Amino acid sequence: MNSELLRPLTNKEVDTYHRDGVLLLKNMFDKDWIKLLNKGLDFNIEKPTKGSRIWYKDTSGRSMFYDHTAWQNINEYKKFVFNSPAAQICSQLMRSITVNFFFDSVFVRSTGTKFETPWHQDEPYWSVEGYDACTIWMPLVSVKKKSSLSFVPGSHRWKTIFKHYNFGDLNPVGKKNVHQVDFSDVAEQELPDINADPERFSVISWDMQPGDCIAFNGRTMHGGSGKLEDDCELRVFTTKWAGDDIRIKFRDYGMDPDHSVDMMEKGLKPGDCLGTDMYPRIWTRINYKKN
Repeated sequence: MNSELLRPLTNKEVDTYHRDGVLLLKNMFDKDWIKLLNKGLDFNIEKPTKGSRIWYKDTSGRSMFYDHTAWQNINEYKKFVFNSPAAQICSQLMRSITVNFFFDSVFVRSTGTKFETPWHQDEPYWSVEGYDACTIWMPLVSVKKKSSLSFVPGSHRWKTIFKHYNFGDLNPVGKKNVHQVDFSDVAEQELPDINADPERFSVISWDMQPGDCIAFNGRTMHGGSGKLEDDCELRVFTTKWAGDDIRIKFRDYGMDPDHSVDMMEKGLKPGDCLGTDMYPRIWTRINYKKN
């Protein structure tokens, strides 16, 4: 398993990340990481955390499984957090001196699932705020462009925070025993209808193979990944990373996932940097050699 970068990141790639808020990186993780994470994901599906949920399930049984913050209980995830080059990638892309791990999440769509993730920004759902938040989105199986995650380049620099939606509300079968955050009272601007005019918003997505990843800013508008072929599934492992300017923020209207209780138990409060064993510092700039 590669603990160092398989290739250097270029200045052009870093500039593209800051310009677009999203960047495709090919062949960044070797096959051993993919094998390990698939093993961890199988365990995660068998023994989900209390925060897991089924975002979607149709009458044929096709479903969309989601879970988060499982890394402390799944050794394969923990090994990735501490030993993969993901933190180094984020440090260089964000031009951040330090990188703390925030949380992991997984998305599993069974074969033929047609659930399409609504367009959204991540940061307004989280218990933190700041520009230097980077997600590493990794498919553990091959994924076609039409089934992959889509992005609006440059949207991380928009000044508007748009209205929130609870993805679980889209489940047509029912939501028994699923934690729901009520965002209905949040007075925010409605999302633009990106699907109605994707060319206007320069929507981008990519064909991807295991080992590839997408790095994107927590404020970048993204959605999609719902048009699976009948013989294709989607298995995605993501990690969220916090750079220099990220600070804890508890949002009055609710958070999803809500880390506030865990943060307070660790002595963390609004305005603090991430830290403790729950949000460990994985990378500092002194660790890496400049090209």
